[in-house]
Amino acid sequence: MERKIEEQESNTTLLGAVTSEQNGRTGSVLLDYLKCAAVGLKIDNINRSFGDNHVLRGVNLNIEPGETVVILGKSGSGKSVLMRHIIGLECPDTGRIFVAGEDINDPEFKRNHVLAMVFQSSALFNSLTVSENVALYLREHKIFTEESRIKEIVSSALEIVGLQGKEDEMPSEISGGMKRRVAVARALVMNPEVILFDEPTAGLDPMMTRTIGDLICDLKHQIQITQIVVTHDIDLAFYVADRIAILSEGRILEVGTPDQIRSSTNSGVIDFIKPQFA
Repeated sequence: MERKIEEQESNTTLLGAVTSEQNGRTGSVLLDYLKCAAVGLKIDNINRSFGDNHVLRGVNLNIEPGETVVILGKSGSGKSVLMRHIIGLECPDTGRIFVAGEDINDPEFKRNHVLAMVFQSSALFNSLTVSENVALYLREHKIFTEESRIKEIVSSALEIVGLQGKEDEMPSEISGGMKRRVAVARALVMNPEVILFDEPTAGLDPMMTRTIGDLICDLKHQIQITQIVVTHDIDLAFYVADRIAILSEGRILEVGTPDQIRSSTNSGVIDFIKPQFA
């Protein structure tokens, strides 16, 4: 993305635009609500097979608090399976995953930590409006007793992702890119310590891809949160990442900053990224 669209107008990014005023600024209600501290993750020798298909083969990765790490790989490399393990939807055959030093498969883990995921499909409820989708977690978990407070948080979250005025629309009435941003707003109101993005730009046009990339960058700069982005989009990876982990055939080939990955001498990394920078 950096190489292809860095010259397009993008000096004002979403959060930068909506949080410029200290008092009464758009989105400030949500920003004041988000009090979580950034946490680190440790993925320790994760293995997972489905029958004879050995999908994850000893995956190791450390993620620092507040870091945005992109797990980059081709389709079928094991990215989504690894993501499902990080969020706790799958259990490894061997190995462990720690968030803030706690095993995510410990029964007490979910009492102490919140991880939110933005699914590739957005996973919105078609029978609920945009605002109802965003508010669902707050209502189901009884985060607030006052309906006015829920509406205030939801409205602020939608403003942060640039969807003010879309509260009463149905998912069927908005674009794929807007659905993705609604999913981000829904994740944010969960007040997570870690937010995970599964192929966040899949199927989007170049301008909406840039919007999602800008949003990820803005979250990194404005909110103390750890982000993991799983993608095969090389442009997006180099645009948003603090570090990139190249995943191939269930193994991490190399981890480094965008500059380090770009200058890698690992043949597997070179074969993957070279066409993009030739």
